[in-house]
Amino acid sequence: MASNSTVRVSSRAERQLLQSQINPLHGSFSSSSSSSNSGSSSRNGNSLQSYSNSNHPVRSKAPPPASRRSVTPTSSRSHSLDLENDHGRVRVAVRLRPRNAEELILDADFNDCVELLPELKRLKLKKNNWSSESYRFDEVFTETASQKRVYEVVAKPVVESVLSGYNGTIMAYGQTGTGKTHTVGKLGKDDASERGIMVRALEDVLASTVPDSDVVEVSYLQLYMESIQDLLAPEKINIPINEDARTGEVSVPGVSVVKVQDLDRFSELLQIGEANRYAANTKQNTESSRSHAILMVYVRRSLNQKAEDEIASQEKDVKSNLAGCNGIPRVRKSKLLIVDLAGSERLDKSGSEGHLLEEAKFINLSLTSLGKCINALAENSPHIPTRDSKLTRLLRDSFGGSARTSLIITIGPSGRHHAETTSTIMFGQRAMKIVNMVKLKEEFDYESLCRKLETQVDHLTAEIEREKKMRESEKRDLEKQLKQCQDSFSEAEKNLVTRSEFIQKENTRLELEVQGVISELESQKGCNDLMRDKVSQLETSLTYSQQHQLENSTYQKVLADTTQMYEKKISELIKQLENECARCERAEERLNLTKNLLGDYQKSIKQHESENSTYQKALADTTQMYEKKIAELNKLLDDEHSHFASTEEQLDLMKKLLSDSQKSIEQHEAENSVYQKALADTTQMYEKKIADLIKQVEDEHACLEGAEEQLSLANKLLSDQQESIQELKVIDELRTELQRTCQVHDSVQTELQSLKLEHKNLSREKATLSEEIHDLKQALVAEEKQRKSVEHELAKLKKSAPESDKDFEDKKPYGKENIGNGSSAFGNPMGLHKSNSSRAALSGQRATIAKICEEVGLGKILQLLTSEDSDVQIHAVKVIANLAAEDINQEKIVEEGGLDALLMLLKSSQNTTVLRVASGAIANLAMNELNQGLIMSKGGGQLLANTALKTDDPQTLRMVAGGLANLCGNERLHMMLKEDGGINALLGMARSGNNDVIAQVARGMANFAKCESRGIIQGHRKGRSLLIEDGVLEWLVANSNIASASTRRHVELALCHLAQNEDNVREFISCGGVRELVRISVESNREDIRNLAKKTLKMSPTFQAEGNPEWQ
Repeated sequence: MASNSTVRVSSRAERQLLQSQINPLHGSFSSSSSSSNSGSSSRNGNSLQSYSNSNHPVRSKAPPPASRRSVTPTSSRSHSLDLENDHGRVRVAVRLRPRNAEELILDADFNDCVELLPELKRLKLKKNNWSSESYRFDEVFTETASQKRVYEVVAKPVVESVLSGYNGTIMAYGQTGTGKTHTVGKLGKDDASERGIMVRALEDVLASTVPDSDVVEVSYLQLYMESIQDLLAPEKINIPINEDARTGEVSVPGVSVVKVQDLDRFSELLQIGEANRYAANTKQNTESSRSHAILMVYVRRSLNQKAEDEIASQEKDVKSNLAGCNGIPRVRKSKLLIVDLAGSERLDKSGSEGHLLEEAKFINLSLTSLGKCINALAENSPHIPTRDSKLTRLLRDSFGGSARTSLIITIGPSGRHHAETTSTIMFGQRAMKIVNMVKLKEEFDYESLCRKLETQVDHLTAEIEREKKMRESEKRDLEKQLKQCQDSFSEAEKNLVTRSEFIQKENTRLELEVQGVISELESQKGCNDLMRDKVSQLETSLTYSQQHQLENSTYQKVLADTTQMYEKKISELIKQLENECARCERAEERLNLTKNLLGDYQKSIKQHESENSTYQKALADTTQMYEKKIAELNKLLDDEHSHFASTEEQLDLMKKLLSDSQKSIEQHEAENSVYQKALADTTQMYEKKIADLIKQVEDEHACLEGAEEQLSLANKLLSDQQESIQELKVIDELRTELQRTCQVHDSVQTELQSLKLEHKNLSREKATLSEEIHDLKQALVAEEKQRKSVEHELAKLKKSAPESDKDFEDKKPYGKENIGNGSSAFGNPMGLHKSNSSRAALSGQRATIAKICEEVGLGKILQLLTSEDSDVQIHAVKVIANLAAEDINQEKIVEEGGLDALLMLLKSSQNTTVLRVASGAIANLAMNELNQGLIMSKGGGQLLANTALKTDDPQTLRMVAGGLANLCGNERLHMMLKEDGGINALLGMARSGNNDVIAQVARGMANFAKCESRGIIQGHRKGRSLLIEDGVLEWLVANSNIASASTRRHVELALCHLAQNEDNVREFISCGGVRELVRISVESNREDIRNLAKKTLKMSPTFQAEGNPEWQ
């Protein structure tokens, strides 16, 4: 905390502005101390007892008068006036709680210890009927003060200053059960007028902010047993505190920060946080808060032009320095802390036992640290011990820092609590002396400007990337189109070249065909001219012969027949010759085509020698086709030969006929010489024609022979080509075989190298194993020596360890929520007054066990749990159980495998002592929520249930019931507990009749029912209770009026929580639970339980339908 206690105000105008805007209820505290916070974790029960003796004196002893007068404002009126005008001072208000029904009964012999003078803002604290002292506060609230008035006087000025840019703190302090949570954290769901400071403060903050430009965020945490936990995210525990080395600001970065825009959302968050906050039943309060709750509200407001004009007069100097930054927006960041402190309590009055005792220790220690800081600040001490507790570190800015702080202290009227009331009043008086150095936190909104610039940069970058992508896409499209055009152009060019070559070949072929046709036409023309001449000659001769027809009709008839016959023969010969010419022309064309195909095929073979395997089949098919064509040509030639033979025969026949004609002509020469001459000429002409025809046939034969030679040459070339192709194929096969051989050789070499490397590695491993075997031998020898030393230490442990089971069982009570009854010193209230010698002996035993554990090692002790010697095993498990009783040892025990070893003992051991002590150790481990899941996942719930079935020892049953009761306090494990038989085991143990066992069973049922009701309130659980299915309700109804007050209280609480579930109402009516609820609402010894029963009856519509006029 800062030692400086003066307010620094820059000018008179700023002081006037502060007076007009801020009510005198503000403040905060800070510290520059560097003392370690680890000291608080090393405190033990003795420090707690010393705190009780120092801060909570016995009623018969009055506090020292000197200290009381030193902080009483009545001693100096001028000092009071200075405090009134000091605007940075911590403002303190006091609120008196009205008497409750229990106090009306128990305090009949006591008068009220306080008297309020609200009009004078004073409080009188009565020592007795004739003596009292007066104290002045900033505000005094009577029992009838409304929640609204308390908020407007205490909290609203702080909220307004937070909205103006200052940090603020609102804190409630007082004895347990005096109404701190009611004043600060009341939700007011049923009655809006009952809302507390938290809800009203957030309502004003949200109403004064603009959602578009302002940001409101909240965090809700609790300080439970010096561990910071997130109430909005319960899985976050042990959250560290960070301090800025430059500014000294304290932050908790691991806590969830939720943005809030409406009051309904904040109410939901507040309800979730209250459900996750630790609370328990004590003699002074049914729902006693076991942790300090802190609500952090972060407000970030942007300054508009109008606000800047309003504060222009106070910020001229600042604006002159920032003349070049007019374009940068400004924001005001502020933080509001609303603190609901856990109530201080005296152990002899609260009746805290077991885990509640540990909670009370940490609560009182943190409040003691806070009181020390307040004292140091009030006395202007140079050293402020803020690091003694995490609470003082979190409130560093609230007292002596830069925040405006309002403190409301709550007290009760009962004279039985005169010492606690005195301590609370003195705390408030000392806090009034603290003056904070308030600061306005205003800065340029570089974040908003950066976000705006980043958004613009991202937008421009995205635009540039989009343009770039569009250009790249267009470029790719153009390149693709260009490539397509180039491909199409090259393909078209290639097609044109191929087409032009084909057309040229076609032109050449057609020119040759035209030339052949022209030559043939010319030859035919010559033949036709010759035949025409011959026909004309014949016609002339016939005309001449007709002149002599009359002379010799016989010769005319013979000549006509002969002429007709010759003309017919000649026409047939001409026709045959024409056919022969056409066939020869076709043969020549086929031969030329064959030559062209052979030439093209040879070229293609040369071009595709690398692909010879693919074209071999095509070559064979082509060769076969050519051979077939050659066979067809040979057949045509044979047909030509036969035709020529038939033609020769016909010529021979014609020669014979001519010879016969000559003979007949010679016979008639004498008769007509003219006819003989004409006949001789005709015969000579025909012979010449026949000779020409024979010559043409011989030429055709010569051409056919040349074609046969060319075909034989082509066949030879084809056979040579096939042989060369086969040779290439053989070469390719040999090359492939050579490559395969090379690959095999390479693989063999690689395998050989790998085998050598493997052999080398094996040799190294062999040497390493030899060394390890040697080291193991040496380690075994050392282990044997160490085992002997452990046995020696164990002998010492047997002498120093507790001799009775009761001594062990009373080391550490176990309980998730509150009570751990038993036959120990903590089992009854009088056990709190054990002698100092007993405490010293207990501390000495614990110190001895811790020293032995440190020297021997936890792992060695855990190994002794498996020893075959039962005495060794019993003493080892007792040591583990004593270690498990301390929270700091539990994590190490679980990590070293201690939990597994204990569960194995439950499973395998038949020794009653081992089972009892192991069950107690597991019950101690089950107090930690992290260990509960591990215990259930490893089958611990089922093992505890089985242990309860196989033993009748009351102490063992008490340990088992305590462990199951702790597990019942975790809602996530309920279904697993039911499946493993944990609920049935609790009911079975209740039948033992032992009061301690029944008390633990009732505590487990209360924990189970409370977790279920909490889940229903939070909305993540529905349906009938799991306890209803196992018959627990009947047992609770039957034992609701049991003699033991502690057990009866747990049974009554379990019934009230089960009745809050609407799905359980029918079973309540059928088994008589409603009658018990009505009885509890009237006859219960605890007012809070009576109120809870009445509230439950009124909330259920089914109970209303079954209504009873007494409780409606």
